[in-house]
Amino acid sequence: MNEQGDFVMPGDVIGVSEQYLPGAWTYEDDGYIKAAVIGNISINRHEIAIVPRTTTPLLLKVGDIIVGQITDIKGQRAMIDVQASIDSSRELALPYSGAIHISHVKKGYLEKLTDAFKIGDIIEGKVVKIMGDNIDINTEDPEHGVLKAMCSRCRGFMDPTDSKDTLYCESCNRKEKRKISLNYDY
Repeated sequence: MNEQGDFVMPGDVIGVSEQYLPGAWTYEDDGYIKAAVIGNISINRHEIAIVPRTTTPLLLKVGDIIVGQITDIKGQRAMIDVQASIDSSRELALPYSGAIHISHVKKGYLEKLTDAFKIGDIIEGKVVKIMGDNIDINTEDPEHGVLKAMCSRCRGFMDPTDSKDTLYCESCNRKEKRKISLNYDY
């Protein structure tokens, strides 16, 4: 395997989880510990980490607020392509994929996930779980949810209505339900 000081690239296997705990700038993937950034290996007792060689890209952590785009809705999960962290101007270290389970969309009961999100919506949410480059997201807080939405009929941008969960399309006079963020972009 690799040794102290070895140069590694993102995705390189640097150890196994049976031997080391993943440290800074690493992630675990199916029992292997991999480098998340370009750098050199640093081993401290039972932890293996990377000392970055460039300006440090951002690794998400639980509690971070992200922005992403809904790419698919399958059953009780909405899939998200994570674009950025609200709290940082740094580029993400990994191409994160996210998911929102129907139970983490809003407080209370939600019958159908499509009443909260549609494919193409830009959303804001909180990271609640991280598994390598996959994250679980929660949008229950009022400031989280859809930031920008397009009409599912004509693809025109939609505006909020007086109702807290309905958007309106001026182009085709269509109303659609969403889990709208307090930060919705008009």
